[in-house]
Amino acid sequence: MSKLNDVVETVTEQVSKTVEGVKARIGAPSGDSRIRIDGFTEEGENLSPLNESSAVLGGDSSKSHSHGAGAGIPDSSRAGRLTSYSRGDFGKLTGREEDWRFTPLKRLRGLHTAELTGTAPGVAVVAPEGVRVENVARTDARIGTAGIPEDLVAAAAWEAFTEATVVTIPAETVVEGSTTLTMTGAGKDPAAQHIVITAEKFSKAVVVLDHKGSATLSQNVEIVVGDGAELTVVSVQDWDDDAVHASAQYAKLGRDAKFKHVVVSLGGDLVRITPSSRFTAVGGDVQMFGLYYADAGQHLEQRLFVDHAVPNCKSRVMYKGALQGRDAHTVWVGDVLIRKEAEGTDTYEVNRNLLLTDGGRADSVPNLEIETGLIEGAGHASATGRFDDEHLFYLMARGIPEDVARRLVVRGFLNEIIQQIKVPALEERLTEAVERELAAVES
Repeated sequence: MSKLNDVVETVTEQVSKTVEGVKARIGAPSGDSRIRIDGFTEEGENLSPLNESSAVLGGDSSKSHSHGAGAGIPDSSRAGRLTSYSRGDFGKLTGREEDWRFTPLKRLRGLHTAELTGTAPGVAVVAPEGVRVENVARTDARIGTAGIPEDLVAAAAWEAFTEATVVTIPAETVVEGSTTLTMTGAGKDPAAQHIVITAEKFSKAVVVLDHKGSATLSQNVEIVVGDGAELTVVSVQDWDDDAVHASAQYAKLGRDAKFKHVVVSLGGDLVRITPSSRFTAVGGDVQMFGLYYADAGQHLEQRLFVDHAVPNCKSRVMYKGALQGRDAHTVWVGDVLIRKEAEGTDTYEVNRNLLLTDGGRADSVPNLEIETGLIEGAGHASATGRFDDEHLFYLMARGIPEDVARRLVVRGFLNEIIQQIKVPALEERLTEAVERELAAVES
């Protein structure tokens, strides 16, 4: 027995030395928790000695540039992606573009080709005391402060809208309860919509965007989170089965701002949500969550972007999806950019997909682009699969029928996202919606 203990101690000592050697190679000296990644310098990626004179990751596209009309390079590094308020700068879509290669363009119902002259969904607002809600003309100075379109459909909506709904949480106001904007579509003609949400400094609030009815809609949502503010925005896509919805949602964070963004996509024929979060001052904290449940023939797409452009900010991303039925299709693309200036960044993103039946397809593409090695941490993960047999066995071994066990596994899988909403009535409604989806699998 003593010999066995000696062997264990020897192996433990060797493993410890190996771990310390790895830490030393990474370059994490005592008292400095920042990770220095092998192959990276303060100037960015340099993985080969042959690249000593090469430019930083992204080349010319990652240099400072204006976000004016047509700035950037199509399909380049996210540091230099084309941005413009004009649809003409993007050219005609072919489906071969990186941003559109998973999207069935024929099912966009003209959002990428037609003039968006249809009637936008009506907006009904329920807001607690202290929250200001206004309808303003497109010339209002608050429009255009959070983001610039990065694709043709978003630019088309920007050109076409005539008025915007603006929600403002005044400075140092803590709002009890949630502010809900219910968008109800009543037509299929291609339409545009614009929404601006501003949480002024040191305020705290929850805003829900609830989409219902039938529509063909391209939408831009601007979100400004002021210094020290805490804002949660929940976007629920609970459309009728024939709806088409493309929504670009831009968030800009101030110093020490905290922002939680939750996307829930259940209804619609084709739904494409592209949320982005951009840090503009140190101390920002972003959490981005998503839940999607695709039925037969349904296309649900999520493309998100986190832009770490300043030092010492944190982001966490978690999206979960379930698919059932023939030709159910989900797409998740997660882009995280750590710019050269963003030392001390701490980021992680994860996507999980659960295939409940045959015939579905889940595309999952996590992208992590790093231009500096002086970071706290960075990583990503993605997984797509069927039920965990061990989970099912555990439940069935305790007398739970297989159909009930399967429902419990899926419910637990998705409930982690629902619990992030923190609006009891909405959480209950979404839980019931998931239950109805699960009942459809069994019938």
